[in-house]
Amino acid sequence: MRAEAQAYVDQVQSALALLRRFLDWDRALARLDELNARVEDQALWNDPRQAQEVMRERRRLDEAIAATRGIERELSDTVELAEMAEAEGDDGLVDDAVASLAELAERAEQDKVKALLAGEADANDTYVEINSGAGGTESNDWAGMLQRMYTRWAERHGMKVELIDFHAGEQAGIKSATLLIKGENAYGYAKTESGVHRLVRISPYDSSARRHTSFASVWVYPVVDDNIDIEVNESELRIDTYRASGAGGQHINTTDSAVRITHLPTGIVVQSQSQRSQHKNKAEAFSQLRAKLYEAELQRREAEANAQNATKTDIGWGHQIRSYVLQPYQLVKDLRTGVTSTAPSDVLDGDLDRFMAAALSQRVTGEKVDVEDVD
Repeated sequence: MRAEAQAYVDQVQSALALLRRFLDWDRALARLDELNARVEDQALWNDPRQAQEVMRERRRLDEAIAATRGIERELSDTVELAEMAEAEGDDGLVDDAVASLAELAERAEQDKVKALLAGEADANDTYVEINSGAGGTESNDWAGMLQRMYTRWAERHGMKVELIDFHAGEQAGIKSATLLIKGENAYGYAKTESGVHRLVRISPYDSSARRHTSFASVWVYPVVDDNIDIEVNESELRIDTYRASGAGGQHINTTDSAVRITHLPTGIVVQSQSQRSQHKNKAEAFSQLRAKLYEAELQRREAEANAQNATKTDIGWGHQIRSYVLQPYQLVKDLRTGVTSTAPSDVLDGDLDRFMAAALSQRVTGEKVDVEDVD
């Protein structure tokens, strides 16, 4: 078999192995049989909420198993066709088989990522919180670039983006911002982006045109829907109001409508100023608080299972998950998976899928990659 064709076969087989490992294949088949039996039980439908949860799990499991079997079957058929064509010396048919393997490899990667989004809250909408690190204008500008990057990523996938909270930098960019991204599997995809992001470039704010390094942190946490029970004791909250800031004109409120809530036991702070009504801002901030408390619980569970975990760390050297170098060369490098891109402009325009897919896969395999940071 041609080396090119074998490379595609290896890629598909790698994706299939990861899918089977993630699904725990024999257990997944048994679980699907169990769920199918529950759906046939009329008693299930007496509890609409439970029925919805069962149907959701059944659909996801059924789709993952069907996709895996379909890829395996198509791989076998295409390899057989390629070997037969080579034996007969039919170069045209061999080319067709290689093209089919290339398409199958791409689809296998997509199906693999889709199957990996089976976590408890992966299907939910998500908050993306961005904070600039030390460094004043440089870091503020970098945080603003990240805000645009995640907005563009969401738009590429047909998701809706709302700006929930925003604090502008004194000269450029932002000190912090919170985005609400609404779309299928928004949290599942974005959750791997939590961490510190590092930028290296010739500063547009330095008259001497020196190279600067800037840091900003990203924290991703899921919107908590009614199916997830999170208890919040109001006696453990401190609620403050303040005047909202904005870009000027109609965006600036003349009353203390913005709301900040501090959860005293954990020190978690959330705030909202996107609504003109203090009541609506309080409701939005409370929703964020429930989401952060839920994310903290998810992190605790993952830590106990020794899984890869995206955590909020110091915004500086030694904590970054990805470096973006714009000068003197062009490179984006993920320091967890080793995935790179030589087109930073595309990445900053929202081309993040390859980084997210690799990080999701790493969470399943638990394999750590020894990656050196870039200068």
